[in-house]
Amino acid sequence: MSGENQDATRFGRIDSDGTVYVKTSAGERVIGSWQAGSPEEGLAHFARRFDDLVTEVDLLAARLNAGNADPQQTSATIKKLRSSLDEAHAIGDLDSLAARLDELAARAETKAAEAKEAKTVARAQAVAHKEALALEAESLAENSTQWKATGDRLKAIADEWKTVHGADRKTDQALWRRFAAARDGFTRRRGAHFASLDSERKTIAVRKEELIAEAEKLSISTDWAETANRLKRLMVEWKDAGRVAPDAEQKLWKRFRAAQDKFFSARSEVFSARDAEQKENLTKKRELLTTAEAIDVDADPRAAQQQFRVIQGQWEEIGHVPRDAAGGLMRRMRTVDEKIRSALDVAWRRTPIAENPLLQQMRDQVAEAEERLERAKNDGDAGRIRKAEAALTSKRQVLELAEKAQ
Repeated sequence: MSGENQDATRFGRIDSDGTVYVKTSAGERVIGSWQAGSPEEGLAHFARRFDDLVTEVDLLAARLNAGNADPQQTSATIKKLRSSLDEAHAIGDLDSLAARLDELAARAETKAAEAKEAKTVARAQAVAHKEALALEAESLAENSTQWKATGDRLKAIADEWKTVHGADRKTDQALWRRFAAARDGFTRRRGAHFASLDSERKTIAVRKEELIAEAEKLSISTDWAETANRLKRLMVEWKDAGRVAPDAEQKLWKRFRAAQDKFFSARSEVFSARDAEQKENLTKKRELLTTAEAIDVDADPRAAQQQFRVIQGQWEEIGHVPRDAAGGLMRRMRTVDEKIRSALDVAWRRTPIAENPLLQQMRDQVAEAEERLERAKNDGDAGRIRKAEAALTSKRQVLELAEKAQ
């Protein structure tokens, strides 16, 4: 007897008149009649029916485990299959199959409860999401004056709205009506705003024509510092004035920008030439410094002083150098000057510089005045140059009188 028939014999039998029985924990139950062949063939037939039931249960378990099926529908199918086992025309371990179905039914009910809870949470999240979108739309519609950005955002909200699913129909419709009302309100307010722009743009155009006229007048100025500052202020005023229609705005801007470019191009050319001149002056002053630093002070301090004064005169005639180099050059010149003065003091048996703080203070003030003059020349500020020259002359005169009194 095959293994299949042996298993069938454990759970069923066919008597001599062909009546078929299945054995369960509740006892034997008639499930049919077999007249088509031998009892072994009959048992195998009803065993295959049981295998079909097992296969169906396996499929339900696989779907439940994979989470692909609706838990509620799966639960209903399990219950239906479980109730059918009491009248199943099959031979096999129906008790074990029933226990397995009971376990699957419990799992399906748990998953159904979880799915219901998840659906409830998803519904609440969807409602909250759409509530937030409606609130944002209402706030934008009431307060925003960023017309393009707000219009784009309202379009994005409408697109986002379509991707949010799960809210109940009644709530969804109520929230959509709020959003639609906010969007319509914004559209009306934006329309009213643009309707009032024509008169405002005329005023703006007049103001920008005034700014253009001033910029064109300043474009030929050679007062580089003051004009540059004024043109920068004009740029701020231009931005503060507002905008006209795009095409007109572009034309006005080109005229305004052309006037500014004309001035700054001319200034750049002048500054480039000045930079080249300053670099040449730097080379010359470095050469003079080399000569000054090579003076033999100890041999004849007075002759050294005369040589140094000649160099100072040549120094003044050369002109200014780049600002970042001016300080270093002046410090080196002061070092030579102090070296000569120290030598003269020793030669004349005068009080050393360290013992004459007032005289040293005067010399420091002269040096500072020289640096201020050099910076003023580098900046090209005529007013500052005049003040610096007057201050330097005055301090040099005071120093000269003080030195003679020693």
